[in-house]
Amino acid sequence: MRKLLLYRRGGLGDTLLTFPILEIFKKRGFYTVAVGNTDYFAIAYEAGFADRILSEIVEEDFDEKIIISLDGNLKPFPKERKWIVDYYLESLKLPKEFSFELPVEPFPSSPLKGKVVIHPSSGSPKKNPSIEFFMKLKDFLARKGEKYLFLLGEAEEHLKETLKPNFFSLSPLEIAKHLKHTKLYIGLDSGISHLSSYLGIPSLVIYGPTDPLVWKPIGKKVFQVSLGLDCSPCFPNTCSERPCLTDEKLLEKVIGTVEMMLT
Repeated sequence: MRKLLLYRRGGLGDTLLTFPILEIFKKRGFYTVAVGNTDYFAIAYEAGFADRILSEIVEEDFDEKIIISLDGNLKPFPKERKWIVDYYLESLKLPKEFSFELPVEPFPSSPLKGKVVIHPSSGSPKKNPSIEFFMKLKDFLARKGEKYLFLLGEAEEHLKETLKPNFFSLSPLEIAKHLKHTKLYIGLDSGISHLSSYLGIPSLVIYGPTDPLVWKPIGKKVFQVSLGLDCSPCFPNTCSERPCLTDEKLLEKVIGTVEMMLT
């Protein structure tokens, strides 16, 4: 059997965006080995896209090696504004034939069932609006009579007493199995937002300084929201004012989109 090695380090969202590569090679009959953050690639193993997951490259013979890094044979970022998945597949001359929904089995039950789930953070403070933004969003959902819950991880552990009710987990695979029960998801340009979208959940993803074209999540029920300012995208060279995240118009746009998604 032919063997593929795929190497990608980075955040959860970065890793999820490489899954179509694994899926395509798996469909071609390859034994697929994924190297990187094993907590993230555990989702690919669960989905049947990866046969083996490792934290480091091993000295073995592989028929194909895809090393996504600045020093690898596939650079991690496109030179032009293009969806990262299209960039990967075009660079590798692979067909754009992959699943838009991860085949992950949910837990039998979950505290997230039927709720609007809010993830109030991302991998960079530069991409995050204030906590007040999410408090106002919570108040809006309460007025609508919607049951809501904040999803918190390691980066948000300090918010456990501020954002309630909440669900806390450090396992991306566990989160995936719980998220499948969610009615609607709201989050920033983060790994958890990419995960929610990829799971087929109606997901609203908020963009400020990052590029919604390049970093669009995989999924058929994704609603991307941004103010589309002339100065955006600018990440990581953000200004101190960050009008893309501080302007009240962003909350209005998010609320309007949530109302549309709930009808």
